[in-house]
Amino acid sequence: MRTALLQSSGRPGSVAENLKVLDAAAGRAAAAGATLLTAPEMFLTGYAIGDDIARLAEPADGDSADAIADLATRHGLAIAYGYPERDGGTVHNSAQLISATGDRLANHRKAHLFGGFERDHFTPGEQAVVQAELGGLTVGLMICYDVEFPEYVRAHALAGTDLLLVPTANMHPFQLVAESMIPVRAWENQMYVAYANRVGQEGEFEFFGLSALAGPDGIARARAGRGEELVVADADPALLAASREANPYLKDRRPGLYGSLV
Repeated sequence: MRTALLQSSGRPGSVAENLKVLDAAAGRAAAAGATLLTAPEMFLTGYAIGDDIARLAEPADGDSADAIADLATRHGLAIAYGYPERDGGTVHNSAQLISATGDRLANHRKAHLFGGFERDHFTPGEQAVVQAELGGLTVGLMICYDVEFPEYVRAHALAGTDLLLVPTANMHPFQLVAESMIPVRAWENQMYVAYANRVGQEGEFEFFGLSALAGPDGIARARAGRGEELVVADADPALLAASREANPYLKDRRPGLYGSLV
């Protein structure tokens, strides 16, 4: 599956402008042969927008979801994107996957909130594994800090996730996550990990980019720099199968020894 990662912070505070940025990126991704585009955490509205998070939050089936479904259909590719999700009186930091035919396939609510900013504005999600079938692969969803918890990623591996999409808003000084942890997560769980980060200064945060598609061999198939960028690489089912055969971490587990983890 040819996968595109959009590294951009869009236009914080403007849903309309961010939809335009996403539309243009989807056009470039489709022209490069991609069938899936992943945008960063909170891409729809911007991340460091304070109380505007609650004002701009929408339900999972809201107007912006409909707009993204329309542009996914027009460009003929699936789109995963981050947004603030309103559900009654609560707001979640969420990521949604919409198919190339405009269907809402999966919606994940960030389970591990990072720092006081997120805890002040969001309610954590409670679902362990969110997946959908796409292009012959089992695709999972997480958001940023979620992927830094090895047990959470392993839950996806045990549930059969082939490609884990991780919309991200990671900032200085945590470059180690993008540079080292993401390839290791892909290797130790024998999956592809698509890590799509924001970039540039936004409020008090400086996002460092370095988006990557890491393979099950621990090698980044695509790696962005520190500016706005669209990178494209393939998640290859044949490589995934061969790597799992050669590296049987999941088959060689001894769960009886790990009971103290939970």
